[in-house]
Amino acid sequence: MADEGTECTDAEMNTPAYVRNEEVDEESSHLLSWDEWLREHASQLLLFARQQSRSPEDAEDILQDALVRLARKEASGEFVGGQEAWLSYVFASIRRLAVDYGRKSDRRQKREDEACASERDEDVYMDPWFSSAAADEELKQFMEMQLRKLPSKFSEVIVLKIWGEQTFQQIAETLEISQNTAASRYRYGIDLLRRALRNKKNQF
Repeated sequence: MADEGTECTDAEMNTPAYVRNEEVDEESSHLLSWDEWLREHASQLLLFARQQSRSPEDAEDILQDALVRLARKEASGEFVGGQEAWLSYVFASIRRLAVDYGRKSDRRQKREDEACASERDEDVYMDPWFSSAAADEELKQFMEMQLRKLPSKFSEVIVLKIWGEQTFQQIAETLEISQNTAASRYRYGIDLLRRALRNKKNQF
C-alpha cells in the first residue's frame, strides 16, 4: 500500500513538470533565430535609420551599432523583455545613436555633403516609401519629397507608424515622448502630406 501511495504521489508531482516542459517547448518554438529575425525586420530598421541619419553610409553604421548593442545585452543576460521587445529597443538605439553621430560628424558632413548629394538622393529614392501598384513613379517621388520636407518630429513618427508598424505606445517609448504627442504629431504630419497632395492635384 505504501508503494502504491508513493507511485501516486510521484505521478502527481511529475505531471505538472511535464506540462510545464511542454509549455516551455511550445513557447520556444515560436521564437525566431537571430538570422530569421533580421530578415524579417532589417528593411524597416534600415528605413528608420536612413530617416534619422544624414547619409546612407551613416544609416548602415548606426543600424549595425544598434544591433551589436542588442546582441551584447542578450549575450550578457542584461536584456529585459524577451524577443518581443527587440524591435522597440533597436528603434530607440538607432535614434540615440543618430544623435551621437550627428554631433560628432558635423564638420565631416559639411565637407562631404556636396560630393555625396546626388548619390544620397538616389539611395533615398530607392526606398519604396508610398509604394503602391496603382501609384505612378512621379506621384511616389512627389510624396517622398514632401515627407523629407516635413520637420523631423513629424516625419519620424510617420515612418515609425507606417513602415515600422509601431503602435503609438512603442513610438512614444522610442522617441521619449508621450503617446498623445506621438499621435498628435502623426495626425498633423499626415494632414500636411494630404494638403500637399491636394495642392498638386489642383494644379492640373
